[in-house]
Amino acid sequence: MLLDAASLYYRAFHGVPASLTAPDGTPVNAVRGFLDAVALLVDTHRPARLVACWDEDWRPAFRVAALPSYKAHRVGADGAEDTPPALVPQVDVIVRVLAALGLARAGAAGHEADDVAATLAARAVAAGGGRPVLVVTGDRDLFQLVDDRAGVGVLYVGKGVRRAERVDEAWLRTRYGVDGRGYGDLAVLRGDPSDGLPGVAGIGQKTAAALLERFGDLAGVRAAAADPSSDLPAGQRRRLLEAAAYLDAAPVVVRTVREAPVPDVDGALPAAPADPEALAQLTDRWGLGGSVERVLAALERARTP
Repeated sequence: MLLDAASLYYRAFHGVPASLTAPDGTPVNAVRGFLDAVALLVDTHRPARLVACWDEDWRPAFRVAALPSYKAHRVGADGAEDTPPALVPQVDVIVRVLAALGLARAGAAGHEADDVAATLAARAVAAGGGRPVLVVTGDRDLFQLVDDRAGVGVLYVGKGVRRAERVDEAWLRTRYGVDGRGYGDLAVLRGDPSDGLPGVAGIGQKTAAALLERFGDLAGVRAAAADPSSDLPAGQRRRLLEAAAYLDAAPVVVRTVREAPVPDVDGALPAAPADPEALAQLTDRWGLGGSVERVLAALERARTP
């Protein structure tokens, strides 16, 4: 199980009441929501291994170089990500609690959590063993990792962890008309304003899916646009040709890196907390008793045959 950590703690921050506070009144809603999500996921799915995938760089230079608009609207006045002030200190608490629990966390310099998840999924598939890989995220970009044959699926928590949807190729074809391999191309054509991706003017999700079904992939769609003898409608041909510069750049932004420099990480569920004293101190300092207990109980049940 690979957790898109930022996706989970942002959702916890916005979905769990800020009235949940530490003894000194500091908000801990993101921390408690994140830990409760981990407990529920472990209890429900009983993974043999679990890794929290981390954003070491939320807006990597190689993506910005390809498309300067990438996440540009999220840049704060100081040049860093415009993160809610009440969330910033909670992220550090999550890091420390994960370490004390002994739950694995992994990142890669200059890369996002999406790239970490893609890399670890690719490594797991290459290692064989037949175990499925489940990527937990509220970000549709990771749908591109879905591969039934390889055993890679997504648990989509866009409606909350308790209402998570298991995403496989049949689910993708029903919702989007593409499989995992085609989802990245669909995202390029359709665009995504939340990431600063304009897409191709006049080509929405249904049109993009129809083009990919007809021409196979983004390269095939662009070849048809460049071929005067193809029967591509004139309006679509014009829009695709006008968007040539965007279509050159966008795949670098959209497609996950599957060979990111992620350190080797085992991810086996811990038999006991890695640092019981630190865990006790963090639990007391931040008022995390119930949430930490639920994680520990879930880990114990996951180890029970």
